[in-house]
Amino acid sequence: MAATIVFIARRIVTLNPSIPCATHVAVRDGRILGVGGPEVRDAFGPASVDDRFAARVLLPGFVEGHGHAGAGQIWARPYVGFFDRTDPDGQVWCGIKSIPELVGRLKELQAKLPDADAPLLAWGFDPIYFGGPRLGRADLDSVSATRPVIVGHISGHIINVNTPVLDAAGFSRDSNLDGLLRDAGGDLTGELLGPAVMNRAARVVPTWRDLRAYDVPGLRAFASMARRVGVTTSTDLVNPLTPDGEAALRAATGADDYPLRLVPALSQREYATEAGVARLQALRGTSTDKLRFGLVKLVLDGSIQGFSARLRWPGYHNGAPNGLFYIAPDELEGILGAYHRGGAVIHVHTNGDEASELAIETFERVLAAHPRPDHRHTLQHGQMIDAPLFRRMRVLGMCANLFANHVYYWGDQHAAVTMGPSRAQRLDACGTALREGVPLAIHSDAPVTPLAPLFTAQCAAARRTPSGALLGADERISVADAIRAITLGPAYTLKLDNLVGSIDVGKFADFAVLETDPHEVAAEELADIPVHGTILGGRATA
Repeated sequence: MAATIVFIARRIVTLNPSIPCATHVAVRDGRILGVGGPEVRDAFGPASVDDRFAARVLLPGFVEGHGHAGAGQIWARPYVGFFDRTDPDGQVWCGIKSIPELVGRLKELQAKLPDADAPLLAWGFDPIYFGGPRLGRADLDSVSATRPVIVGHISGHIINVNTPVLDAAGFSRDSNLDGLLRDAGGDLTGELLGPAVMNRAARVVPTWRDLRAYDVPGLRAFASMARRVGVTTSTDLVNPLTPDGEAALRAATGADDYPLRLVPALSQREYATEAGVARLQALRGTSTDKLRFGLVKLVLDGSIQGFSARLRWPGYHNGAPNGLFYIAPDELEGILGAYHRGGAVIHVHTNGDEASELAIETFERVLAAHPRPDHRHTLQHGQMIDAPLFRRMRVLGMCANLFANHVYYWGDQHAAVTMGPSRAQRLDACGTALREGVPLAIHSDAPVTPLAPLFTAQCAAARRTPSGALLGADERISVADAIRAITLGPAYTLKLDNLVGSIDVGKFADFAVLETDPHEVAAEELADIPVHGTILGGRATA
């Protein structure tokens, strides 16, 4: 018989309605054998006792239902975002507060490059905080008129490039392509929106695309980030799943000391539809305890703060043109239908409410033609979904994974610039989702915002912006609901709630080790709770 370990904690919050709180949990073969009080110690025969967490609180390991494993390796490039950020090595990168400051930082960085022709690549830029003129080609040409310069926006949906990149990609004043921004005179500004034009530019600077080429060190860095914030299961919610990438995933997760379960989602746009369905079906049969396949990710529009999301009337509050559909609306049904019939769990990125409505309408037709019980298709982000749309989602059996961190990082800007003061009140409407009976998860979209589930829970429960404004008081959810939305909620959207998300017999013995029970603090204090690491499969990782 395998050895049994009994973990003792000051308090164990199980999210199991039969035994909501406990002090002891027995583990065998990496799974939960029993949970309760002191009687658990002797209930399953001889057992060793691990009391190192006797003064701590155990919760189910947090589940990041919309993260990107590339967050571990994107720090190979310099960060130029607005907010201060800490990299996987603990270095704090100070935020950029103006375009002149950005240009100055880029000039400093390019002066340190050893090769005069080497590209300068940076990430994290977000011009919505600055007002005034946007970053232009001339700004980046002033950094270098000879080497390629690419500055990626924090959303991942926009890049700014200099003239050498535009020329190498074949973009000119005469180019007739969606996503090429122009100035008042019709000249290209160097701002590129959407995957079509971004990928064409990236092809001429291969090292930019290399950031998507997953490797074991990057995957280990991501797992280390996750462990520090209590995450034991995370998606990688858009992965090309190339043979090399698959090999890196298997090598990383196959190591005994790898402290994270990964759930990669096949990137729909990397494959012809039937080939993608076949690829996902082949992978699904090769899942392991720490590497789970079965998701496909579609990206339907862009970002609201980047003005590339699709909004319903009255459009953008500041009068900006509507954004882009990354998938042609008349092609969407064929794609969704094929993956649905192929058994995939479909996750669709929709930021603007027009994109969400299109996805819901299309799922209505697909599900009417091909009913499938318990499909759990999910809208990701869904930042402008209103009550009528949530009601339609409930009828269809759909889930919502809302980007609660947006309330903090962009709430003030959405109220003033993109959505206006009324629609911004329903930004990431967690309260309405629960009232309408839609299964709810919340997320960070790391590296777009930092991976930190307790902060994400705080955003959903407190709804405070950086200015201190309370945005959408009636969309606040309770601390208990917020904790569920970072544990059982995302586990449900991933069809893994039978294995993770709560502390119950038969599930993986995955726990977050905290200083305090989140249910005992105010919503505004959730992010301040110290996290002391995780336990994965009954094995302490810190």
